[in-house]
Amino acid sequence: MNLSKYEKKHVHIRDIYGDTFTGMASYGNHEFLMHEYGGDEDGLFIEDCLIYNSQIESVEEIEVHGTVELCTDQMTLRRYTPEDAEPLYRRLGTDPAMYQYSGWNPYATLEMAQDTVRRFIDSYDDEHAYSWVMDVDDVLIGTIGAYDYDPVNNKIEVGYSVVKAWQGRGCATEALKEVLKYLTENEGIDCVTAWTAGENTGSRRVLEKCGMQLAAVEKDGLKVGDRTYDQLIYEYKVKDRRGGTEE
Repeated sequence: MNLSKYEKKHVHIRDIYGDTFTGMASYGNHEFLMHEYGGDEDGLFIEDCLIYNSQIESVEEIEVHGTVELCTDQMTLRRYTPEDAEPLYRRLGTDPAMYQYSGWNPYATLEMAQDTVRRFIDSYDDEHAYSWVMDVDDVLIGTIGAYDYDPVNNKIEVGYSVVKAWQGRGCATEALKEVLKYLTENEGIDCVTAWTAGENTGSRRVLEKCGMQLAAVEKDGLKVGDRTYDQLIYEYKVKDRRGGTEE
């Protein structure tokens, strides 16, 4: 069967031995699998499991919701694991620049990082809670998530952080574009919001590159320590993505 069409699709596979595999598929062509594994046919990977074409009894694309694995050109957006707490504390929690414009640092100590990660993992049963780690070749480079879903207005707020060593490489923009697409197209959410400090030019550029529109400015709306900033509210709406604005 033609397996290449399932690349980066969420699927349910049943093999000829009666085992089942569910998750995002990664396609391995004949040449790659021959070189890496000595196989003489193509197949699909579900995480670390390889199922060859001849072993597949059935495969179907499935509809998924909540925090599911997403892939971009250079990274994987995956669920948190308990092992993420230490690098989150070390790479984000100890860097004052990470919370310069928000005052919010859930990774300030290792214990706080562990508690935060535990809460994110516990939230995965909620289909309207979204929390991802940005992962490049098994290296944690940042986080992104969407929170406080408003069912009345069908809207949600998004936020992200990228560790200092990986800033300036387009990682935040790439991750946010993928999350906005997933939230609006797969999850059917009409409006995604985000806020940033007026002086945070880097964050403003990311939001605007991803198609988010400045919707409001709250003068002196952010107080961080002894500093006060204007709070800029951005929105990403389905109608904006499709072009034009409804009156």
